[in-house]
Amino acid sequence: MTNLSATGGESGATPAAHRPWGAAEAAELAADDITVDLISLGKQIRHLRKQRELSLDDLGAAVGAAPSQLSLIENGKKEPKLSMLRALARALGVSSDELLGADPPNRRIALEIELERAQRSAQYRSLGLPSVKPSGRVPTEILEALVGLHREVDRQVNLHAATPEEARRANTELRKRMRDKDNYFADIEAEARRLLGNVGYAGGPLSQHQIADLAAHLRFTLHHVDDLPHSTRSVTDLKHRRIYLTQVGTGSHDPRTVLLQALASHVLQHGVPSTYLEFLGQRVSTNYLAAALLIPESSAVAFLRQGMADKEVAVEDLRDNFAVSYEAAAHRFTNLATHHLGIRTHFQKVHKSGIIFKAYENDDVAFPADPTGAIEGQPICRYWTSRQVFDVPDKFNAFNQYTDTATGTYWCTARTERSPDGLFSLSIGVPYESAKWFRGKETKARSVSRCPDPDCCRNPPRELSKTWAGNVWPTARAASSQLAAMPIGSFPGVDETEVYQFLERHAKP
Repeated sequence: MTNLSATGGESGATPAAHRPWGAAEAAELAADDITVDLISLGKQIRHLRKQRELSLDDLGAAVGAAPSQLSLIENGKKEPKLSMLRALARALGVSSDELLGADPPNRRIALEIELERAQRSAQYRSLGLPSVKPSGRVPTEILEALVGLHREVDRQVNLHAATPEEARRANTELRKRMRDKDNYFADIEAEARRLLGNVGYAGGPLSQHQIADLAAHLRFTLHHVDDLPHSTRSVTDLKHRRIYLTQVGTGSHDPRTVLLQALASHVLQHGVPSTYLEFLGQRVSTNYLAAALLIPESSAVAFLRQGMADKEVAVEDLRDNFAVSYEAAAHRFTNLATHHLGIRTHFQKVHKSGIIFKAYENDDVAFPADPTGAIEGQPICRYWTSRQVFDVPDKFNAFNQYTDTATGTYWCTARTERSPDGLFSLSIGVPYESAKWFRGKETKARSVSRCPDPDCCRNPPRELSKTWAGNVWPTARAASSQLAAMPIGSFPGVDETEVYQFLERHAKP
């Protein structure tokens, strides 16, 4: 892309009908800062010239330019001045706007344009490979193949280049989208209602029988196996409409959720993701639909509104009523709290080390963030509820605390849960004025956080620093993932060869 120059005219005799613009006219257009795709413009000029059966000599004579100069323009290697652009438009019988803004006239030219753009990219040049000139002698099917290869290379590069920084940027973008919608997605809720209606759901928790009926309604059969690929939770065979699951629910994943996530990917018509952001977006929407089925909107909202009426809203009650994990109930609360109850809220999943694993907010709580805006991997203030809960002896009941922060006072409720990745706290928080709706509002626990002031909890106390500064050299326990790129593959982290071999074994009668 380049900006057209508005200086001067082409040398040589120019017919009166094709005189270049005057200085005033050129200056007026220059002020519009017109941006032109030289490759597309050149292809359009060549197409129109050949359509009118003009040679380069003929067109050069009409506009007062050497054929060699026109050839450079047609090949996208020379920027035409505004005077030349106007002359070319007149000679070819079109307006300047039509010449600049026209779509490729046919599929062939569109392919030529896409191939030339790809071959001029820095990525392709870095390979040191020769370019293929898309002349008329190159068959269209060859252009199709070359363009297809470039598209796939771009897709693979975008997907495989999912470094930790890119993953953080993707998470930041997704969190912004969630915040913009108060984490409530009406289209997915509507899809959940439709599916629930198809299995006769009337209220309360979704039963195991209804989940099986939902799979049958979507024309899938369920197959429990003991050799599921180690990198997967489930495998869906779209060819034979089979969903493979483990024989026994193990680990931290509810087998009902795993099945519903597999069905959700099909219902939402997910394709192979082309970017890591798309991959994460698919995971978010899949998890959302699965949660909307396990904790249906109508029943959950009625349950929460009754809790508000009693001023006894509690995430653990939502968990117990719908027989889900505390984390699933906390996530679902964030989906419904603002849209249906008018309560702004935030959620955190924090490792015992104090590092944020997941988080969401629409109540202006100030999470720590890196320069990309990402909060995952950042240490949370040690005085927040999500950190304080690790030191509470009572692990049976929820821990509730008021915390004064730079952006206001928040009431938070938290629990700890152990997973294969370690001990985590799960917390839900609301602004002080909304605490009145929740069980645990009468807590006497209170703390003050001065973060992001480094003297709050980042810098060691002065007395300790005087004693130990310069006299200690700790060895950090660095996770290998800190230096690694995100897993590669069409579905990051999944061993596709292993999955295909698995399907081959089970597809045979």
